[in-house]
Amino acid sequence: TTTTTTTTTTNKKKKMSGVVVVRAQAVAGVAVKQVPTKPIEGQKTGTSGLRKKAKEFSSENYLANWVQSLFLALPQSELQGSEMVLGGDGRWFSKEASQIILKLAAGNGVKKMYVGQNGYLATPAASAVIRARKAYGGFIMSASHNPGGPEEDWGIKFNSSAGEPAPEKITDKIYGFTQTVNELQMADIPDVDLSKVGVTKFGDFEVEVISPTEDYSTLLKEVFDFDLIGKLLKRKDFSMQFDAMHAITGAYAKPILVDALGAPASSCVNDTPLEDFNKGHPDPNLTYAKELVKVMFSENAPDFGAASDGDGDRNMILGNNFFVTPSDSVAIIAANAQECIPYFKSGLKGVARSMPTAAALDRVAQKLNVECFETPTGWKYFGNLMDAGKCSVCGEESFGTGSDHIREKDGPWAVLAWLSILAKRNENVPEGGKLVGVKEITEAHWKTYGRNFFSRYDYEGCESDPCNKMVESLREKASKAKKGDKYGAYELDYADDFEYTDPIDGSVASKQGVRFVFTDGSRFIFRLSGTGSSGATVRMYIEQYEADEAKQGVDAQVALKPLIDIALEVSELQKFTGRESPTVIT
Repeated sequence: TTTTTTTTTTNKKKKMSGVVVVRAQAVAGVAVKQVPTKPIEGQKTGTSGLRKKAKEFSSENYLANWVQSLFLALPQSELQGSEMVLGGDGRWFSKEASQIILKLAAGNGVKKMYVGQNGYLATPAASAVIRARKAYGGFIMSASHNPGGPEEDWGIKFNSSAGEPAPEKITDKIYGFTQTVNELQMADIPDVDLSKVGVTKFGDFEVEVISPTEDYSTLLKEVFDFDLIGKLLKRKDFSMQFDAMHAITGAYAKPILVDALGAPASSCVNDTPLEDFNKGHPDPNLTYAKELVKVMFSENAPDFGAASDGDGDRNMILGNNFFVTPSDSVAIIAANAQECIPYFKSGLKGVARSMPTAAALDRVAQKLNVECFETPTGWKYFGNLMDAGKCSVCGEESFGTGSDHIREKDGPWAVLAWLSILAKRNENVPEGGKLVGVKEITEAHWKTYGRNFFSRYDYEGCESDPCNKMVESLREKASKAKKGDKYGAYELDYADDFEYTDPIDGSVASKQGVRFVFTDGSRFIFRLSGTGSSGATVRMYIEQYEADEAKQGVDAQVALKPLIDIALEVSELQKFTGRESPTVIT
């Protein structure tokens, strides 16, 4: 049974857990249906939001319960009359989800929703729109780099007014309300046509369909020298390929790379966003972006190659027959930022990397005389540092790179950062002369700073229980390990389970990854990742520093093999997981 009421602007009071809460309600002229519902188990929300199988999200009231719980978790006085943003990566179920979210927003006191045309907004673009429009927050419909389609993944998260993922104090509240929610405040309004830019009004509630690219492109033009990059892309002796992997950056590739910067249209491939990403896995790494990898490692490869993921917040950078690790990429961008990117002309405030990311960035920070922060995995930790003015450039080894222009990882930003460096290095090279390429820039960086050999092994879709037992076993071994212990040719400096005290808000994040760190700076790390919708992914990280220029050109897998063997032996990974080889090697 549903009850329909046409609301006025007076708030109603509701008693929850013994506390009287003044609830926000719909703006004038919007009829609201009170739709009964029941709590649904398993809607625990993290900073990456809630991710499940699309079939589960599309089942009765699953999404609606979570969205209603979010509205209950927000301060009601701030929610009343607020403006919010909605968009996503266009994966299957997003069209239907958009209409559910709009009706619940209207029924819960939101006054205006900005929605990307066709429901499209890349995650970095959503952050940019929230900030540009000074919105209260925004919904991002995405499961990031995970596959899409009726049998695959779907996800949703809420970003705050700074454009960054909601903090734990909000996500914990959302989860609390999902366990008690019994009524949906659903506006009795028709579906909104999201295919056309323009404004639709229902009483005082307004939906404005906006260009998914405009605010974001405007911001990028403020960050980068588009004239400089354009000169490079228009050169007849320079070629590039950007692979959007049939995901959301396909909607941005042509407007930015072709229309604004002058690259040939053929530079962009797989650039039509599809609901199922053409049945691919939109994760820009050497395994899943195999089409681009094949092109870039061919005889007549382009000079520059790049790919982005499902929602546009990750990136992979390639040169002619050359791969740049994400750890090297963020370090190289930081080292060249002041000279090559106008946004950083006054220098960097500081830099940051996630703990598993190789320490190449630390060496750049030391030379630039700025602080380098080592954080847990998760973009929210970078956001705190940025908001406090302590971080300009940051990155994760999981192909996420960004800066304080927004509060999310930013795939296209990283691509333009690299194009800026290439453009600057080749500014005075005459057409037909020998271009400085991605490989030359990276090798010059190693010559200056040394090389941090790095590799990550991903074991995807493992059974959770054995993985948890393996991590517990590693924690026990780390707690008993002593400085000076020998592991093959390596001498232990320390072993621990990484814990981080946020220097801004004092919050403590514990159990963030088991580390074995050796006296020469080499290390191996084990973490369980929760970014998929089912099962566990074991991630093993291996790093070794090499200062000797003569040894820097060795293949990373060859250089790291002794340490990889030790890590596998110490962890007993094969015994616990039954896996003989990883799903993905980076």
